[in-house]
Amino acid sequence: MATRDSWVSNLGFVLAAVGSAAGLGNIWRFPWLTAENGGSAFLVMYLLLIIGVGVPGLLAEFVLGRRGKQTPTGALRSLIGSPEGPALGSFNVVTTIVMLSFYSVVGGWILRYTLVSPVGAYFGQPAQYFGQMSYGLQAVGFHLAFLAIIAAIVFFGVSRGIERVSKVMLPAVVVLLIGLAAWTMTQPDTAAGYAFYLGFDGEYLAANFVSILGPAAGQALFTLSLGAGAMLTYASYLEDDASLPRATLVIAISNTVIGVLAGLIVIPLLFSQGIDPGQGGPGALFVALASVFGSLPGGTVVATVFFATVLLAAVTSGISLLETPVATLVDEYGVSRRRATVGVSLLIAVTGGGLALASSVFRFVSGPLVDIMLSVGLFAFLAIAGWILRTEAIEEFSAGAGRLDALATPWVMTVSWVLPVVVLFSLLSTFTSLAGISLGLNGRAVVAITGTIVCRIAVASATGD
Repeated sequence: MATRDSWVSNLGFVLAAVGSAAGLGNIWRFPWLTAENGGSAFLVMYLLLIIGVGVPGLLAEFVLGRRGKQTPTGALRSLIGSPEGPALGSFNVVTTIVMLSFYSVVGGWILRYTLVSPVGAYFGQPAQYFGQMSYGLQAVGFHLAFLAIIAAIVFFGVSRGIERVSKVMLPAVVVLLIGLAAWTMTQPDTAAGYAFYLGFDGEYLAANFVSILGPAAGQALFTLSLGAGAMLTYASYLEDDASLPRATLVIAISNTVIGVLAGLIVIPLLFSQGIDPGQGGPGALFVALASVFGSLPGGTVVATVFFATVLLAAVTSGISLLETPVATLVDEYGVSRRRATVGVSLLIAVTGGGLALASSVFRFVSGPLVDIMLSVGLFAFLAIAGWILRTEAIEEFSAGAGRLDALATPWVMTVSWVLPVVVLFSLLSTFTSLAGISLGLNGRAVVAITGTIVCRIAVASATGD
């Protein structure tokens, strides 16, 4: 059997993992979700969930990945030793395919806007332009072009493809975002935007806690690539002496900073032009910002730099999503990386093409469906790390951790009991919202706690623990 590919350096892994997290989730999804859910209220909830759920959850996925040394299907088969392991791993692979199907469509939008920004093609009638190009055959064409870019990178493997590209693209994204955020501060009438985004509104948060929690939790999972198995796959290429806790903190902090930077650009710019940032949903980044760029001196230059930045971020995330199903074919079935990349890309070309033709299906897939799939995947990872592999998980946490080894026991306690309740609560919020069911805060908390206990008993019974 050929030697399995690996990261050349721990820095390469960190940059690739940050790139996976800091993509469209931060620059496309985060600003419009923040604007739709009260600005600073959403930001506070999101930051709390990143700290309380995202960091320990990401660490759980890293622990499983490095312990299993394979992609989700093989890793969970060897770690659990029961049919449920490969079934869950297959679910994770399907999740990455679903995510990349819609992600590639949005990547196609960004690719097109990057190409036409130098001539300001959409400045005159931004809403009509987006409406004409966002869905339909043109959208399919750009979806395929974006998919071809990330497929070309994954084609060359982990060290020669993903790591090399991440080392260049991620620093470029950060530098460009900082420059754009600094430039935004010089624009007129942005004070209201900064107040909306950064001025804490406790009253709004208290009154809308339940409605904000679902989107904030979904965003926290989406932006850190949690629950899909992408981070598990990346960690499977790690050396045993790398510090997982340290890498997790660096990745989570870097990802959050990039998201906050994106908000510091998009939201103040919208307020500066008197545009309601809460309108527009997935197209807000394209329609509303296009109006802003069209009214600015040198708007074509700013627009080109902005969308080029978003495109770089989108590519770094897209390659992590494609890597999971590709690596699964390589590890599980002995398919060559090149054939696996071509085969999976053809599948995504079809599924993403379908979403590019149906806006209503696209919105459902890119919103509630992905949130649900990520929550289910993360809950399973937490259960495996905290309930089934408790001792092994602590050992993997401690390997190379240094002084952070002291956090192993508090971490596993959090993963075992606190996080499953939070994830089930979030999952209930999404389900009840979809179904139009009225279940108050206390009701959801009781169901989430009871559900966690029932699941724990079921796992203990099945494993004899």
